Amino acid sequence: MQAKKLIPKIAIVAVVIVFAIVCACTGSITSPVGTLWSLFPPVIAIGLALLTKEVYSSLFIGVLAGALLATGFKPIHTVGTLVNDGLIGAVSGTAGIFVFLVILGVIVALLNKAGGSAAFGRWASTHVKTKVGASLATFAFGVLIFIDDYFNCLTVGAVMRPVTDKSKISRAKLAYLIDATAAPICMIAPISSWAAAVASNVPDGKGIEYFCRAIPYNFYSLLTFVFIISLTLMKFDYGPMKHHEMNALNGDLFTSGTKVEGGDEEPATSKGKVIDLVLPIVILIGICVYSLFYVGRCMGAEWVFNPADYDKSLGFIDAFSNTDATVGLPWGGIVALIVIVIYFVARRLVTFKEAMECIPKGFIAMVPAILILTLATSLKGMTGLLDSDTFVNEALASAGALHNFLPAIIFIVACLIAFATGTSWGTFGILIPIVLSIFEVGSPLGIIGMSACLAGAVCGDHCSPISDTTIMSSAGAQCDHLNHVSTQLPYAITVAGVSFVSYIIAGFVTDWYISLPIACVLMIATLFVIKKITAKKA
Repeated sequence: MQAKKLIPKIAIVAVVIVFAIVCACTGSITSPVGTLWSLFPPVIAIGLALLTKEVYSSLFIGVLAGALLATGFKPIHTVGTLVNDGLIGAVSGTAGIFVFLVILGVIVALLNKAGGSAAFGRWASTHVKTKVGASLATFAFGVLIFIDDYFNCLTVGAVMRPVTDKSKISRAKLAYLIDATAAPICMIAPISSWAAAVASNVPDGKGIEYFCRAIPYNFYSLLTFVFIISLTLMKFDYGPMKHHEMNALNGDLFTSGTKVEGGDEEPATSKGKVIDLVLPIVILIGICVYSLFYVGRCMGAEWVFNPADYDKSLGFIDAFSNTDATVGLPWGGIVALIVIVIYFVARRLVTFKEAMECIPKGFIAMVPAILILTLATSLKGMTGLLDSDTFVNEALASAGALHNFLPAIIFIVACLIAFATGTSWGTFGILIPIVLSIFEVGSPLGIIGMSACLAGAVCGDHCSPISDTTIMSSAGAQCDHLNHVSTQLPYAITVAGVSFVSYIIAGFVTDWYISLPIACVLMIATLFVIKKITAKKA
């Protein structure tokens, strides 16, 4: 048994060592900018996190390694880069998301204090009576919130935790269901912050058009939904998730790690009703959607609320293409929080003092997510300083001869970049201009290549322990972060493998109505094979 437990750790160490050797052979460590060395900091951070099961120090060591490489191992310059370009840059760049995280933490504490979550749990226990029903309900709710992945992760977690807990679904499985619907649904929704980000990387105003044409070829996102539904209906799990689910049946929802503190608040009253959870969530969604729309019409102004800068000529889709989630979500969240507090106080479910006590409790619940997000964003900053874009551009340009296989190659490259950097937006920001330069713009193979880029970015982001979406899925489910990463990785890799094969097929059969059904059949067939293999082992 001890030998079996050591095998994954030895493999991780071997991968890091091999990567370092390859880096040394392909680029000078004294001049790492634009070489394979630019990806070394995230590789060592991820390797250490999986090896030590301790994410904070692993991320910090990765950031430190990036700062050392970027400054040529000069101690004083390294400290300056680490603090200014790393930590301070990360906090200033994502301050809006931090504010939104805290607001959502406060709203969750309020929902629990007012008895809305408990009432919804009681209602769900009479209407959702099986694990299958609870899993599908969580999946459906995640699909409905397609505006933004950050918003999706925390809202779905807050609403569905009571339901999945009563159905004895482990927190690791809940975190997977949240993560597997957050980014994938945003990546195929034309009205979302992700669609806007993609559109901004496509020239000539064709962004939304190309995005919509790429949806049927986004195999990873679509097959993830097929995977979840099929796995749920087939009633089996595999890999580390199986262990977590077996423990959940015996009452242990966490298996290992610690529960996030501050998220569950004892109700102040028993008068809470289901509407006291549903209405605040509807208020939050409605105000946040409007705020994103409003900010999209005002972007470019020094002060976003200046009526003179409000451009009424921009339509709904154009406004979303122009919006900034780090601005729109925080102020939408603040307005929603004020309305929700007034509603609960007016309903006499909580006193004003009890509502204010939820503010520090909500902040405490989000501290781990904020800390990990800060370090992960710092690590992305280091890869930016090392100019990983240039290395990727040159590597893809050398693969131009394999024309029909390029979608599959692009998918793998996007997976690796997003996994190493923890950002899907940064990944397709790097790759979309390259893809558009390789293929004829607007051609069927060009659309498939662009879709492969988007799908790979989502896949790598989904797998990466330093991804902000992965981090917030753990926070939304109140699940130990490394438990979430280790349990979802086999599932994500399974879908990625089928997606890779599907892109090889699509490179030769460019009609989506042929390649997409084939991909779905391959996904379901793969699950049947896995179920048969795991049943024999059991």
